[in-house]
Amino acid sequence: MSDKTKFFYGYVIVIISFFIMMMTLGLHASFGIFFKPMIADLGWTRAVTSGAFSVSLIAHGLIGIVMGGLNDRFGPRGVMTLCGLLSGSGYILMSQVHSLWQFYLFYGVIIGLGSGVFVPLLSTVAKWYVQRRSLMSGIVVAGSGFGMLIVPPISNRLISVYGWRSTCLSFGIIITLFVILGAQFLKRDPDQVGQKAFGENSAEEEETEQLDRTYSFKEAARTQSFWMFFAMMVCYGFSFFSIQIHIAPYITDVGISATSAANILAVIGGASIIGQTVVGSMGDRIGNRPAFILGAALLTLAVIGLMLTNVLWTFYLFALFLGLAFGNMTTQESPLIAWLFGLGSHGLIFGFFSFAFTIGAAIGPVVFGYLFDTTGQYKIAFLLCAAISMVTVLSTVFLRPTITKP
Repeated sequence: MSDKTKFFYGYVIVIISFFIMMMTLGLHASFGIFFKPMIADLGWTRAVTSGAFSVSLIAHGLIGIVMGGLNDRFGPRGVMTLCGLLSGSGYILMSQVHSLWQFYLFYGVIIGLGSGVFVPLLSTVAKWYVQRRSLMSGIVVAGSGFGMLIVPPISNRLISVYGWRSTCLSFGIIITLFVILGAQFLKRDPDQVGQKAFGENSAEEEETEQLDRTYSFKEAARTQSFWMFFAMMVCYGFSFFSIQIHIAPYITDVGISATSAANILAVIGGASIIGQTVVGSMGDRIGNRPAFILGAALLTLAVIGLMLTNVLWTFYLFALFLGLAFGNMTTQESPLIAWLFGLGSHGLIFGFFSFAFTIGAAIGPVVFGYLFDTTGQYKIAFLLCAAISMVTVLSTVFLRPTITKP
């Protein structure tokens, strides 16, 4: 900071970003709670219903590339305002859905586009912090975890009392107002308020050299690390979202109540907060790549554990592992990209990798639904997910920065 007595506006950026993430991504991750009520009302299969979520993830990934590039040029205020309009209107329209094409348009496309807040917000935080980048990124990502902690139980309660349609309408109005208001307080970088990034003057020489080695998107795409990261994110998205969407139906299939299933989803959200802030901050101390490897190994363990159990308390245990893994891995993404490619095109590069994540996340739930529909159980799906999760670990092990630009 240029003036140590002046309040650092980066803290405002982190707080606002936290709450936007909580509202938008917390609700988006609660799709599993709406899953069976919608199927019961509309009569669709699990694979077809999962497909709308997959479409939303594809839309989320594509818009992340666009929003990341726009955020690099214009800043987050307009980007977040647009996301609030799209996400809120999508949920309002969902309350009126009656046909499959409406479902895929309203949820898959409009809500998917509106949920593209992840890349712009974290890319903005990366510009505000040199030191404590992992910690502050973790706090922002913890917004989605906190949303996962509180939104599933609230959604389950509202659905049981008012139905899923009225619940969608209520959330749509809240998101529209909240996100648009919060967006007005966001700034692109410290220069806009006459400050410097936190820790910029005292950053270690090695870290400064890495950040000065700034890549354009085209330069980054010609490196081996770029495509290794791409594969890593596809596998990560497949593994996590396959479990995230199908864990609630799987739990109720083995005779456990829908209320317990919602609580287990909430445990994933609560544990992810710890993973994002406490475990995720390890990236500042041991490096972001080792921290990501630790999270990927924990994710693999969680998938294997879920496959082998049908006892309630063990579901809570492995939900804890899953949340810790998700929180930690998600926190490391933005700092890892800054470490590998610098900050010049950070938003655009981050958006592309976010799209890689959503490719895996879109494929995974549909594959799970198809394997269940054809076999009547999730065993083969869990085996496949465990194998792909191991690929995430191996891809990260071999990830290295490029010494010189191509």
